[in-house]
Amino acid sequence: MIKELILKNRSYRRFYEDKTIKMETLRELVNLARLSPSGRNIQGLRYVLSNTKEQNDKIFENVFWAGYYKDWAGPEEGEKPSAYIVIVKDITLGAIAQQDEGISAQSILLGAVEQGLGGCIIGNINRKDLTKSLNLAHKYEIAIVLALGYPKEEVVIEDMDDNGDFKYWRDENKVHHVPKRSLDDLIL
Repeated sequence: MIKELILKNRSYRRFYEDKTIKMETLRELVNLARLSPSGRNIQGLRYVLSNTKEQNDKIFENVFWAGYYKDWAGPEEGEKPSAYIVIVKDITLGAIAQQDEGISAQSILLGAVEQGLGGCIIGNINRKDLTKSLNLAHKYEIAIVLALGYPKEEVVIEDMDDNGDFKYWRDENKVHHVPKRSLDDLIL
């Protein structure tokens, strides 16, 4: 069952924007992160939940999509995420283990997939402007943004070519292709 969830947990970048996600669903997803391991059990991550057009627009204008797609500025109207979870660090607690961000994001996204949703972890963020737009206190530092929605695109995992090209790409039918190294290439 976990393998199926992992296989369905792709980086989706196009969504059915008109299909809303309830705030209670976002809270349930954050609860999965809350219950997940945390370095030194410091539990230093906090979450900004967004599921309204006004708030989503503020977030959307401060994130940058799919670095390998040079001619694509991100989802078009009607394909934007219907929700976001902004993961922030409470810096008053001291150093937050960097792996906490990944553990939290993976827990949330696996829970999202289980509910028929999809998402994308975004690290390329205009943190200064987004912090201001969200009125975050100085003690919070934006780590990553999770874009969430009902996926509108197909994502296909395929074997990496012998040339070692790891860059994802989109074909003429807008199918998103993600090359993966073989298991034997990863195990030393």
